Amino acid sequence: MGTKEIFSTVAEAAEHLNAIIEYSFDGIFITDKNCNVLRINHSYEEITGLTKDEILGKNMADLVQQKLISESGSLIVSRTKRPVTLQQRFKSGKEALVTSSPIFDKNGELIMIVTNVRDLTEIYNLKESIQEKTDAIERLRLELEHIQTPLTERELIVRDETALAAMVLANRVAPMDTTVILFGETGVGKEVMARYIYQHSSRAKNSFIQVNCGAIPPSLIESELFGYESGAFTGASRGGKIGLFELADKGTLFLDEIGELPKDMQVKLLRALQEQEIMRVGGTKPIKIDVRIIAATNRNLEDMVKNDQFREDLYYRLTVFPISIPPLRFRKKDITPLALSFLGKLNQKYNFKKRFSNISIQLLNEYPWPGNIRELKNIVERAVIISSGDEIKPEDLHLLRPTNPVVPAEQAAEEAAPETAAEVPDELPSDLNETLEKLEYHYLTMAYEQEGNVRAAAKALGITPSTFVRKRKRYEETYGNKA
Repeated sequence: MGTKEIFSTVAEAAEHLNAIIEYSFDGIFITDKNCNVLRINHSYEEITGLTKDEILGKNMADLVQQKLISESGSLIVSRTKRPVTLQQRFKSGKEALVTSSPIFDKNGELIMIVTNVRDLTEIYNLKESIQEKTDAIERLRLELEHIQTPLTERELIVRDETALAAMVLANRVAPMDTTVILFGETGVGKEVMARYIYQHSSRAKNSFIQVNCGAIPPSLIESELFGYESGAFTGASRGGKIGLFELADKGTLFLDEIGELPKDMQVKLLRALQEQEIMRVGGTKPIKIDVRIIAATNRNLEDMVKNDQFREDLYYRLTVFPISIPPLRFRKKDITPLALSFLGKLNQKYNFKKRFSNISIQLLNEYPWPGNIRELKNIVERAVIISSGDEIKPEDLHLLRPTNPVVPAEQAAEEAAPETAAEVPDELPSDLNETLEKLEYHYLTMAYEQEGNVRAAAKALGITPSTFVRKRKRYEETYGNKA
C-alpha cells in the first residue's frame, strides 16, 4: 500500500497525525518561534502534572517566571537555533529527559520548536533498586570481613567464683540495649565476653562488627567508623562507602581498645552515642543508626581522664555498665579446665592423644600467667608440639616467667622477658617458612603483651599497625593461637 493510499484527504492525515501525537508514550510539547505554546499531548500532562488549561497559549518565559516550569528548552532553542537536552524534575515528582529541537521552513527560518519529554522515573527506580542490591552485597562483603569466628569455636570456661561474678553481670545486661564496657588485662578474654553478651541479646540475629581502635591509622578512623561520600577526599571510591556504624545498624558494634581512640574522634563518637546518628566524611545529612555499643580496654580510663587523654563526658557515657574481667592468676579454678580444653582441641585437630602429667598440671596452676588466657593457650600448643611422647612433662611447658603466684602483676610483667626465639636449633627445620612464621608470630605476641596495645606494639617492631594486625590475625588462624 503506497503512502498516498493511507490518507485520502488532508483532514484525514491531520486526524491521524493528531492521534499519533496524542497517544505517544513520550510527552510532546510544541511552541511557535516566539515560544508561545501551541500543543501538548496527554503524556506531557501525565509526566509533568501540568494541564492544558495551565499551558496552552502561554509564553514559555511567563511559565518559567511563574515557576510552573524550572527551565525551558524552547527558550534556549529560540536563542541558539540549535537542539538542546535538559534533565528536569516536575511538580508531579517525576524526572524526565527533555529534548527541544528547532523546526525551520524551506528558507531556513525558525517556525516552531518541538520538545520531546521522556519519563525517566522508572529508569531511576530501576537504578535505585540496582543500587540497593549493590549496597546489600557490599554490606555483606564488609560483614564477612569484620565478623570473626563464632563463639562456639571459642573458649568460654568459667568455674572460678571471681569470673562467675563477671558472668552474672554479663547475663543481666545481655538482653538489654545498655552500653557495656569491659575492663581487663590483655588476653583475659574481653572479645569472647563481648560476643557472649551479643549472642544472648535481642540483636543476636543481626550483625556483630568488631573494630580495633588501636589498629586503624588516625587519619582513617573517621572514614572507617562513619563512612564517606563520593569525592570526599583524594582516592575515595566512587559512590562512597558505608562505615562500620552503618554496617552494624540494628546489631552490635564492638569497639576494642577504646582507650586508643584519638581525642578528636572521641568527640564524634560521643555524638554518635548520644544522638544515635552519624555524619559521613564529606556528607551534609546526618544518618540515623540503631546500634548497641560494647567497648573494651586494658587501660585505666579514669587515669586517662585525669591526665586529659580521654574525654570525661565520653568516659561517663561508656561506663553505664562496666564489667571487670579478672586476670587468670585470680581464676585458679579455671586454669586446669581451660588447659584441658585447649589440649582436647589440639588432640582432635592433629589426632593426638597427649595428656598432662600431674606435675605439669600443678605447675600450670602455680604459674602467675601475666599473659592470661592467651598465654595459656600458646603454652599448651607449644607443649603439644615439643613433647616427644603422649605425656606432657614440666620441661615441655617452657614456663618462662616466675612461678610464684604472689608476685605482683607489675613485677611479673617486668620479669616476663621470654626466652629468645632466635636460639639456633640443633637440627634443620622441616619447613623453614613455617618456622620463620612462628618466630615472627612469637615476637608479635611478645610485643603486644609488653606494650599493651596494637599501635605501641607495632611501633616497637618498626611496622605499621595495619601490618601488625594482618600478620597476627593470619598467624592466629594458621597456627591456632587465637585466645
